[in-house]
Amino acid sequence: MWFVAIAGVIVIAGAAAICIWHVSRTLHTAKEEVRAEHELQVVIRPYNPETQTRFEPINSPAVYVEATQFQDHFFVVGPAGLLEYDMRGSLRKQYAAGRDLPSSPLIAVAVGVLGDSHEAELLIATADDGILAFNGQSFRQIFPENADVRAITSILPTAAGHLLIGTKKRGVLLYDGRQLVPLHSTLKDLYVTALAGSEPDLWIGTIDRGVAHYHAGQTDWFAEQDGLPDSQVLSLAIECGRTYVGTAMGVAVFDDGKFSRTLGRGVLATSLLAAQEQLFVGTEDEGILDVPLRGRSNTRSGTSAVSLERTGELLEVKQIFKSDESVFVLTRNGLYRMGRRDVGWQSVLQTDAAVLTDRNISALAADESGRMWVGYFDRGLDVIDSNGARARHIEDEHVFCVNRILRDPQSGNVDVATANGLIRFDADANQQQLLTHADGLIADHVTDVAFYRGGLALATPAGLTFLDSSGARSMYAFHGLVNNRVYALAVSGDELVAGTLGGLSVLDKGAVQVNYTTASGLAHNWITSVVAVDDGWMVGTYGAGVLALDHSGHFHRFSKTDEGYEVNPNAMLVTHHHVFAGSLGKGLYVYERESGRWFAITRGLPSLNVTALALSHDYLYVGTDNGLVRIPEQELHP
Repeated sequence: MWFVAIAGVIVIAGAAAICIWHVSRTLHTAKEEVRAEHELQVVIRPYNPETQTRFEPINSPAVYVEATQFQDHFFVVGPAGLLEYDMRGSLRKQYAAGRDLPSSPLIAVAVGVLGDSHEAELLIATADDGILAFNGQSFRQIFPENADVRAITSILPTAAGHLLIGTKKRGVLLYDGRQLVPLHSTLKDLYVTALAGSEPDLWIGTIDRGVAHYHAGQTDWFAEQDGLPDSQVLSLAIECGRTYVGTAMGVAVFDDGKFSRTLGRGVLATSLLAAQEQLFVGTEDEGILDVPLRGRSNTRSGTSAVSLERTGELLEVKQIFKSDESVFVLTRNGLYRMGRRDVGWQSVLQTDAAVLTDRNISALAADESGRMWVGYFDRGLDVIDSNGARARHIEDEHVFCVNRILRDPQSGNVDVATANGLIRFDADANQQQLLTHADGLIADHVTDVAFYRGGLALATPAGLTFLDSSGARSMYAFHGLVNNRVYALAVSGDELVAGTLGGLSVLDKGAVQVNYTTASGLAHNWITSVVAVDDGWMVGTYGAGVLALDHSGHFHRFSKTDEGYEVNPNAMLVTHHHVFAGSLGKGLYVYERESGRWFAITRGLPSLNVTALALSHDYLYVGTDNGLVRIPEQELHP
């Protein structure tokens, strides 16, 4: 019987071991799940630009966002990249976005010593590619794997070697040199606009929830009902236990974490600097305001009898900071300094004149003389000389938001589709005619224009308008269009293809012949661009990449586009050798007509948001929301 007892003990012990193993495994799995939820995946790696590209930038205006001093030089960041100036304001080196740095605008800069480094580094936040750390010689990249985590808005190094990171969707994060984690559960899922303070005593500005004060492991919230002038916080400053919160409607003052009063009601406070008995307030269009803090009332009425004194006519102020005994002001286009003995603000940086008026490009077209017409989202258009040295700028209440530029090869005239009508220019870029709803258009907002049957076809959010010698006539869903919101047009002979929000309409001699939607083989109803290729069409969509439509009415998908991406409105171009498609955030897609394959280009672009394309003298011009570049078409390769 003894062996039976022993066997029973063995069975019980085995069962217990299995039970313990299961419990241990369950606990381990739960622990890993908690850790995975708390810890965000991040890759730390050296950043080495790939092989130099042949993309050549067209000189765009400098746009500055933040600046700091590092290793006795000024470093300024902006959409174009990182600029290094000596203390006399001479440009020493430029690290361009898309060439030396990732193809992502730079949005913040600070100096700090992180836990995984033994030296001070320049810490640079990008809009889409994480954090870059620069020691003066080389870059390394702190790259979160989740795209939401990479949507950074602000950074704040701490004395403990940590980096606090504000984001658009994930609130406040902390990087300690090894891992990236949420700072606190009360600070998750926020759109952060500004950070100030320290790790144990932190102020957080948000886009629509006011300001948060995180201290001693808890968070206090302040919004308009608590005295804040506005729930949109734009800037923060801390001085001697007092916190200043800049909003779109004034500056709130907090003493020891409690709301005290409001300064400068109605002022859009884009930046703040508190220094001794002065508060410098940077604004969008009122310059720098000096708020004297002496003699202030301690009442909590929310008002202040202190007047604001204008100290400069510096517009679009981005940042105010102090170094040594000088106050520096960074505006959209310059850096200015005022020392203790200076009278007025002195310009610090020496910059070259730009050819282009703006960086946010929406349309491109080349004319026969080699001039490039460049349309902007909100700055009208430029006509660049054939030598590329200078441009003529055209902007008024109608030539403002440009959607498409179409050149007539016979007359040399140019039609410009805008949000305020169709403007017609002669070959010398002189405005000849303005057409709006009052002249027969179905809507003022013209999204695309194409030559069709001896006249013009205009796309609008209300349908189509046809212009010819007989006048204007319009059609919309009542006449058979698949949807009224028309974004793109393409023509081949008597056929006109209209891409809309709700599908694709094919017209023959001005009448709708067939409509295509997802119910009839179309992968996505929202059509953003269409081009004629051989005896068929290529259709750009908002979400399903590019599709091919053959003459028999069948759609075909390409292997490269199976992953899906958004094609920007009218950002497609056909040449003898290629079809190009500009994407939203994924670069330039290139189709080789001979081989029938697609590939994507990201290196060399100032932004992965490609918005416009044109060909001139064998050069491909690529417009983005962050500038214009060009490259010989034959130099394009995977």
